[in-house]
Amino acid sequence: MDGKTALPKTLTEAVKYFSDPDNCLNYLVARRWPNSMTCPTCGAQNPYFDKGRRGWECKVRHPRRKFSVKVGTIFEDSPLGLDKWLPAIWMIANCKNGVSSWEIHRALGVTQKTAWFMLHRIRLAMQDEPEGKLSCEVEVDETFIGGKARNMHINKGRKRITGTA
Repeated sequence: MDGKTALPKTLTEAVKYFSDPDNCLNYLVARRWPNSMTCPTCGAQNPYFDKGRRGWECKVRHPRRKFSVKVGTIFEDSPLGLDKWLPAIWMIANCKNGVSSWEIHRALGVTQKTAWFMLHRIRLAMQDEPEGKLSCEVEVDETFIGGKARNMHINKGRKRITGTA
């Protein structure tokens, strides 16, 4: 981020913010390469940015020396622009009760089939590694741990956790 514009807080703000291709590009570059830009194929530092193509070209000669911010991500091989992907990710990450493909379809103006495809790719990217552990701040709201499934309507005998871990 360039620090000039705050990140979106609502879906409407997310759609407006990510409708600008420069905002999308800067947002993803800041998250993917926080220290310095590297070629995803060979790892060379500071490739050349081609403004006309809105992509990079590695200074080292090799196949696949031209790349975009989509390479190696869930956005790769997708004809959809980042102006659709990033608000969809925002929706999924910020909705407490989850999002259906129909909601994405209605909110972003894509077909339901496309919304289903996006939803599955995003969910796949958000999955934890099988043996992964929580490594950052985690917020848990009104979670009950322990007890039998048949007694879920009773709150006695369970530990209630609120706050952050």
